[in-house]
Amino acid sequence: MDTELLKSELNYKYVRSSGSGGQHVNKVSSKAELYFDLKNSAVFNDDEKQKLLEFFTNRLTKDAILILACDESRSQFRNKALVTQRFIELIQEGLKENKKRIPTRIPRKAKKKRLKNKRITAEKKANRKPPKVD
Repeated sequence: MDTELLKSELNYKYVRSSGSGGQHVNKVSSKAELYFDLKNSAVFNDDEKQKLLEFFTNRLTKDAILILACDESRSQFRNKALVTQRFIELIQEGLKENKKRIPTRIPRKAKKKRLKNKRITAEKKANRKPPKVD
């Protein structure tokens, strides 16, 4: 995956951030919003796009556009860097191959231990009952 080519496909929008900052927050657009069009991306092939579509099912708009926002810092430049880093990490996580699970057997010793503990518990509870008198 070519990150420089990927970064060139990103669009940024800067809006006024909410939260603390006093008068400064009302006049500076420091919140960075990242827009990425997954369907029209030239970086990924069809299989990768399908995998990313499944990974981002709840995050994409109807037009398959991913929107990420960051307003952690008061600096517009810092927020842009943070949202870009978060985007790249999400893409890498979405493209990661899942390892196929190999089913394992329960060891004989573990089965014996479980049954022994079960028997001890059953005896303990049986001893609490009053004795049967015929």
